[in-house]
Amino acid sequence: MKIIIPIIAIFLFAISGCYYDSKEFLYPELSTSCDTTNFTYSGSVKPILENSCLSCHSNSTAASFGGSIKLENYADVKLRVDDGKLLSSIIWTSSYPMPKGSSQLESCKITIIQKWINASAPNN
Repeated sequence: MKIIIPIIAIFLFAISGCYYDSKEFLYPELSTSCDTTNFTYSGSVKPILENSCLSCHSNSTAASFGGSIKLENYADVKLRVDDGKLLSSIIWTSSYPMPKGSSQLESCKITIIQKWINASAPNN
């Protein structure tokens, strides 16, 4: 009997270590997928800019908060792509790292924008 209790304790300890925790299973809202194969202006770039940039760079706020740099429509964004300011500011190589006063955009978002720019920044 004395030997059975330690064996059962070891067995219980061993099987408790087999529990599989998956962050994606336990917290599905935390798992994010990053699809960098879709990098259209309307489908991916514009939503990123709307969520991360327009609080300062919309037509109504650019003069007050965004250094008069507008990013509200394709023509405005293309202008900043062509002068190199959009990419240099989001990858933090310019003297104006964006978003201002915040952490850098997630690498997935930066990759999407870089791919779109490398594809000649089409209005698609």
